[in-house]
Amino acid sequence: MREVKASVQYCSVCNNITDTDPCRYCRDEDRDHHVICVVEEPQNVAAVEKTREFKGVYHVLMGALSPLQGIGPDNLKIAGLLSRIGTGVNEVILATNPNVDGEATAIYLARLLKPLGVRVTRIAMGVPVGSDLEYADEVTMHKALEGRREV
Repeated sequence: MREVKASVQYCSVCNNITDTDPCRYCRDEDRDHHVICVVEEPQNVAAVEKTREFKGVYHVLMGALSPLQGIGPDNLKIAGLLSRIGTGVNEVILATNPNVDGEATAIYLARLLKPLGVRVTRIAMGVPVGSDLEYADEVTMHKALEGRREV
């Protein structure tokens, strides 16, 4: 346990938890380093990886904006994200949580990133697969209608 605790660190590039620096995602030359998926916490990386669909790299903010809890932009790992944009990044996917703090963080980041000429996208939100519409709350239903696409 002590050895594991001593070897675990944060990636100097993306802030993900790792035992080597840079982490395996940042080192992987087969991943698309022109696309960055921004998440709030290291465990969110594992959630995206479970899909086996995302082939880009990550950036972990280590939290979300929360003025009520005293968490502002200076408390997040935003500077590192901005410095990565100049390295040929052409898309940033904002995969913050679909709650008030996550939405505020996504909007804030979008306003920072768009003037830099990078494409900024947000993960889709709405009714989860396998659920019933009768159980969806108003916000979830609103997001599902807002994010609809042609079939």
